[in-house]
Amino acid sequence: MKIEACEVSSLSVLDRRVVEAAFFRDSYRTPLTHPQASVVEIFFAVFAHLPLWMKSALLVRNCLASACGLEVPRSAEILSPEVKANYRVGDKIGPWPIFALSPSELVAGRNNKHLDFRLSVLKEAQGETINLVISTVCTTHNTLGKLYLLLIIPFHKWGVQRLMSSAARAGRL
Repeated sequence: MKIEACEVSSLSVLDRRVVEAAFFRDSYRTPLTHPQASVVEIFFAVFAHLPLWMKSALLVRNCLASACGLEVPRSAEILSPEVKANYRVGDKIGPWPIFALSPSELVAGRNNKHLDFRLSVLKEAQGETINLVISTVCTTHNTLGKLYLLLIIPFHKWGVQRLMSSAARAGRL
């Protein structure tokens, strides 16, 4: 399966003004071989299968961020995310609160002192094909947010593509 960079979909519920003004945004698309899967199932197909090295890096990042007074997820939310039977707006999915949830899109993220981010998991029809589009949008509030993103962006881009590719190769998408 090919993972291709794309624009944040116009079908997303993400506010277009926020998307356009964001300090950072990216989006990746791949065809779904299981188009009947819910957006929650797709979220877990991608983000519940982090390699150990990635989990370790996130735990170190969370320790550093917590020392700076930022809100971070609990270690258990990284190491073994809880999968519930049902989700609604306001619930946590993995380490993040859900901001929007519909049959075609799940938007989760976090608001913090240095930046706000949103992660969109979107099922998008393109002709006969149903695609998965994963988008990230980050709005910074201060210099710390900008510096943090400048350090993280290369790892983020590589990591999201790798997680999507791994999920596709494993037949989870």
